[in-house]
Amino acid sequence: MHGTSYSAWMLGAIVLSAWYWFRAAKQDSRLPWIFLGGLIGAFMGAKVVYLLAEGWRDWALPGTWYRWATGKTILGGLLFGYAGVEWAKKLLNYRTPTGDRFAVVVPFGIVLGRLGCLSHGCCLGKACDPSAWYAWEDSQGQARWPIVPLELTFHATSAAIALALSRTPIARGQRFHAYLIAYGLFRFVTEFQRDTFRWAGRVTGYHVAALALVVLGIWRAWVRHRQDGVHPQEA
Repeated sequence: MHGTSYSAWMLGAIVLSAWYWFRAAKQDSRLPWIFLGGLIGAFMGAKVVYLLAEGWRDWALPGTWYRWATGKTILGGLLFGYAGVEWAKKLLNYRTPTGDRFAVVVPFGIVLGRLGCLSHGCCLGKACDPSAWYAWEDSQGQARWPIVPLELTFHATSAAIALALSRTPIARGQRFHAYLIAYGLFRFVTEFQRDTFRWAGRVTGYHVAALALVVLGIWRAWVRHRQDGVHPQEA
């Protein structure tokens, strides 16, 4: 039942995102294909980064194939999804920035995905003192850090800010880069309180992926800044 609920939330996120991009096709028929490129990249990256971070150790555990089939991470989805969008834009010779659109759609889609995490009981935080004000009980009644509610709040806030800014010229063309940087930093900090496999000490593979997301956001923001200085473009 929980697995079905999780799949339903994920499917809903994909369908709503697709609906948005197919509506945008009225402005340019290439936009749905750019979305598809990002979606393919996101699915690939979510799996690859999960396998590198912790999935590799599941080969000797019961239910290996199920774990490998269902394991994924938002960090990998964002990293490879960005690459997928850029690849599709290059193939289609599409030069207009799309980041401001993704800055609204992506965090909203992740909110739906995290609602699936709540229903499925995955992506748990570390066990904590039941009397702590922030304690969140899992399906087994264990008090844990409220990682999923924190993620929900972060991405919902990000989507709301991006939507509000869409009516202004503030940070035009840089909003998705700002989102990547902010989430990378947020995830790096909260990763210490996640119940995930540690590479060494308190460090996980997701810490590395989070830093990679920050670097990607900073690098692409700098590239966009230089491009806009030479030939300004609308987002």
